[in-house]
Amino acid sequence: MSRRTRKTLLIVAAVLLLLALAIFLRSKAPPEAARLLPESDGIVYFNLKAIRTLAHKNFKPPDRVPEYQEFIDDIGIDPERDLDQVAIGLHRMPDPNGPNGPVAYSMVLVGKITGPKLNAWLDSHATSRETYAGHTIYNITSQDRTVRVAQIGYDSVAISNTPTPEQIHSMLDRHRAAALPFAGSSLLEQHYHDVPLLSLAWGVGQIGLPFSDSGSIHVFGLALPLEPDSTIIASVSPALPVPGALEALRFRVEEIATSEDKATSQAADLATLVTLVRGLANPLGDSTASDAFKELLKTTEVTQHGERVVVTATVSASTLGHL
Repeated sequence: MSRRTRKTLLIVAAVLLLLALAIFLRSKAPPEAARLLPESDGIVYFNLKAIRTLAHKNFKPPDRVPEYQEFIDDIGIDPERDLDQVAIGLHRMPDPNGPNGPVAYSMVLVGKITGPKLNAWLDSHATSRETYAGHTIYNITSQDRTVRVAQIGYDSVAISNTPTPEQIHSMLDRHRAAALPFAGSSLLEQHYHDVPLLSLAWGVGQIGLPFSDSGSIHVFGLALPLEPDSTIIASVSPALPVPGALEALRFRVEEIATSEDKATSQAADLATLVTLVRGLANPLGDSTASDAFKELLKTTEVTQHGERVVVTATVSASTLGHL
């Protein structure tokens, strides 16, 4: 083998190695939709394309009310078919009684969601417009709040209802640096590595904010022994015994407590609550909703690892598909 041939092979090998490294780093990076979000108290993400791919045989689309169907016709977008990713940033409001309530949001939508119909709808409903970083921001009044909407790419839309335009400006700024795989908010930098691989949906940070009321978190009318400003990592992952088939969904919620003693107390309280609710659920009649609830409770486990409390549960896809 000549020296020139060896040199060429070494260059090719180096390029392939760098390409493999880039692919590996990209696979470890948060999704681009989440990286575009501004600084926030919590982030929730849904990979709807993956959910549709895995669950198309198990789930049926919900019935639509006429007003919702009319809205879909007007914008030319069918969320159940065209929306691939949703990333939501949650912002705690200093005045919970203000027009935004306790939480405002910033959102990035990705999919086949741009087009002339959406442009026409935004033009007709915008009360004012702003040009920022080469993008048009449409300001739409809704329930005493201003909802700001901007198309940030051929397949992406940014939305925010925060009191100031700072957050949507940040999303447009981040869009220019989106090629950097580890760009994003400090919240992603601190906690995305805690999200389990292959999660179809996940949340990090103070994601209990929308469910908080009077200093506690309520779910299905039950007050959970968690602080509303707790750092939580929640995820929904598939159980895939057969490649490409969704047999069950695994739910996982992890809370980072302020101390190990606090974690011990909260783990005990959660285990007691699960036992109590199991007993209350037993007399429920047979229905698709009650069957799913009972299955969720039956598989729920509460464990503690140092300052972290972990709750896991599993529900079969067939059960969820009948809801």
